[in-house]
Amino acid sequence: MVNAKIMIVEDSPTILRNITDLLQNEGYETITAIDGEEALEKAVRENPDLIVLDVILPKKNGFQVCRQLKTSPATQDIKILMMTSKSQDSDRFWGIKQGADDYMTKPYEDQELSENITKLLQ
Repeated sequence: MVNAKIMIVEDSPTILRNITDLLQNEGYETITAIDGEEALEKAVRENPDLIVLDVILPKKNGFQVCRQLKTSPATQDIKILMMTSKSQDSDRFWGIKQGADDYMTKPYEDQELSENITKLLQ
């Protein structure tokens, strides 16, 4: 989906900038949030097509944000790609259980992230 709007939720300024630059260079409109509460507010207001969501966040973690988004009629159809350093099988299980559409771990390759986003936006 060309011209899709993607929200990146990441508390690391470096990773946030890298993902934002990558996605903007691929033609996506980007929105950013640095904590779970800001992510929830912006998801309702901005209605992105997809959210790249870190798990370890201030205020509300990514699992909580994902669950709230997927149980709200206003945001339940937004695709969510969890991307985190939490790489245990149990972390992946809980991410998917909370409603994430896909789950990938850091460190990530730009190409892998791009491919996952393209797949989710189809």
